Amino acid sequence: MLRVIPAAPDFHRRRAILDHVRHTLSFYHPRSIDPAGGFFHFFRDDGAVLDAHTRHLVSSARYVFLWAMATRHFPDTPAYQDNMRCAADFLRRAHRNPDTGSYAWQLHWENSRAEIVDATNHCYGLAFVLLAYAHALLAGLSEARSWLHETFALMETRFWESQHGLYADEATPDWQLKPYRGQNANMHATEGCLAAFEATGESRFLDRAELIATGITRRQAALADGVMIWEHYRSDWSIDWEYNRHVTTNIFRPWGYQPGHFTQWARLLLRLERHRPLPWLLSRAEALFSVALQRAWDDVHGGLYYGFAPDFSICDDRKYHWVQCESLAAAAVLGHRTAQRKYWDWYDRLWAYCWRHWIDHEHGAWFRLLTRENVSTSDVKSPAGKVDYHTTGACYEILATLKD
Repeated sequence: MLRVIPAAPDFHRRRAILDHVRHTLSFYHPRSIDPAGGFFHFFRDDGAVLDAHTRHLVSSARYVFLWAMATRHFPDTPAYQDNMRCAADFLRRAHRNPDTGSYAWQLHWENSRAEIVDATNHCYGLAFVLLAYAHALLAGLSEARSWLHETFALMETRFWESQHGLYADEATPDWQLKPYRGQNANMHATEGCLAAFEATGESRFLDRAELIATGITRRQAALADGVMIWEHYRSDWSIDWEYNRHVTTNIFRPWGYQPGHFTQWARLLLRLERHRPLPWLLSRAEALFSVALQRAWDDVHGGLYYGFAPDFSICDDRKYHWVQCESLAAAAVLGHRTAQRKYWDWYDRLWAYCWRHWIDHEHGAWFRLLTRENVSTSDVKSPAGKVDYHTTGACYEILATLKD
């Protein structure tokens, strides 16, 4: 069926961004509310619930972020605050083990009861729990302050490796560390720590964010080409070039250089700079953005590819929504920070591409995955982990760069 694409608004105006966020949120509210508790995680393009019982830690935590940010930006919709409280309650009541403090990676939720499907401990998951509680606190949920501190302490006790200045990645249910190390969990831990600092004003969170950012974007990048960041490492933080080389189904640990992570790091480095103006942050952010667009932009069909190999060949030519979102936000943040026209040109180019191909103008929210030719081959809009955290998060970052 032919999609009807309305005229694009002026995305240099705050009202256009806010209207787009409202349109995105309208896909999830109120249809995502599960009367048995929490929120549904899996949706088809038209909003039909695809799986009513699976609950994934990443989606549960991202729902807290989604509703907390909506609470702050749309005070005229009190239901968003109710949703935030419900999401935070589900995160603690269903996912958290009160005896160990751990959070179940995946649950089966039915008849208001949770059955643990996967009890593996992931630092990536805890990073989002930390982010969730920080944003809940910023949105007025005062009890989230102690939950934030509790989560950070758990990450420090179970995953922090002081000899490397980075977090380990995964542990068994009884907290035995596995040998895999990854940059992705550390990137999101940086995001969580920055949010924790902004919510509490406690400098230890900013210290941790700086240390991780330095470790990943400088020391680990030096093991590659000095700028680009590889995803996978061994327990001694030496590069593992072969991990998941032939696996395309692991959405949290893809093989290849990830241009979306480069632009996401660019955004995070400039967010760190706002609080701690270190001289290297801007240049590293610009370098990461530049190499991402240089190596991954599709000149024929538009948009950024998912991944490229060490020899710069495209190893995964699919297009993911989050890669475009993070690049949009990074372009705006860099444009605002440097006042250079080239970043705003990329911002305009990315919005034009996303408006045409990614936004579901009929039902709301963004499509998740397209082919190189920008064709959707699935009607699944939101599987585990999506819930449009990246799309709304990018818009909120953009808002901070716009005056009107």
